[in-house]
Order: sequence, then C-alpha cells, then structure tokens
Amino acid sequence: MRLLVATQNEHKKKEIQEILKDHFEIVSLKDLQDYDEVDETKDTFFENALLKASYFAKKHQMLTLADDTGLCVDALNGAPGVLSQRYSGLGDESNIDLLLDELKDSSNREAYFMTVLVLYNPKDLRYQSFKGRLEGVILKERRGQNGFGYDSVFFLPEHNKTLAEMDEHEKNSLSHRALALETLKEALS
Repeated sequence: MRLLVATQNEHKKKEIQEILKDHFEIVSLKDLQDYDEVDETKDTFFENALLKASYFAKKHQMLTLADDTGLCVDALNGAPGVLSQRYSGLGDESNIDLLLDELKDSSNREAYFMTVLVLYNPKDLRYQSFKGRLEGVILKERRGQNGFGYDSVFFLPEHNKTLAEMDEHEKNSLSHRALALETLKEALS
C-alpha cells in the first residue's frame, strides 16, 4: 500500500521510510513533483499536522501522513515550538544561532522535541494522530555532523551525544519522530 508523506524534506522521508518500510511504500511530495506549500497557521502541532495531511490527502486521493515537529525550550516558555522551522526566518543554521543567543544567559537548558503525526484517509475523511516526545538539553555549541534542524545542539544525557552525533539507525531508534511512528506501527498491528 502506498503512503504519501507530506514533506519535501528527504531526511524526513528517509527516516519515515526506514521505520515504516514493512507496512507501506513511501512516496513524498517531491516524488510526485508537488511543490505546494501549506501555511502552518495553527497554534498547535496537531492542528498544523492535520491541516497538511488533509490538504495533500484530498489533493492526491492517497492515504497521507503529515507531521508537525518542534523544539520546545523550558527557559523560553516553550518557544520556538510550532515556529521551530521558521524561528529566525533564515534556515537551520540561523535558527540555531538565534536559539543559542536567546539562551546565552540561561542556566536552564532543558528542552524537548515534540512530533505529532496525522494519518489521513481521503476516502472516508477519517484521521488518527500519534505523538512522540524526546527530552534533552540544549548545548552551548554545535556537536556532530549528522541530522538536520536543531540536532547538533540537542543533547541526550543518557546517551552522552547530540542527535547529530548519532548515526541514522541510532537516531531512528529513539527520536521524537521515531517514537510517534512506533505508536503508529502499533496501531496498524
């Protein structure tokens, strides 16, 4: 069965494909040459994921999985949150620079990644949502070359590594998206 993953991000597609390969043939928006963007105008991860999933599911008449993911930092009252990808307006590296600058005087570096997935069926307009949360600490400088987004400053004390210091397999076994996808896999079973 084909599953449309509502993303242009090849890293995200690959991560999802690795976890769901036994259940679905994964197709991304890029594979369909669909470069539409859905403005994430809602206030919650769930609402933004539902917005994207329903739009692309109806457009392509395919079972569609969309996510909204963000970094929530305690000292910043949960920011950047749903604005994580657009935090600086200038991309991943500038987002990290802004985050580190805003935390420079803070001793509280606790944070978590939250992913909310929505699986939307255009045939009956039904959907299910799945959550994954990963706790960590924001470092004062980048470490590691893998991953994307905030991975190079998101440190997992129990593993003594940032997400960017982990190989793909290790990250996919414990990331916030992996946790949400595992919940989805359990629901499929």
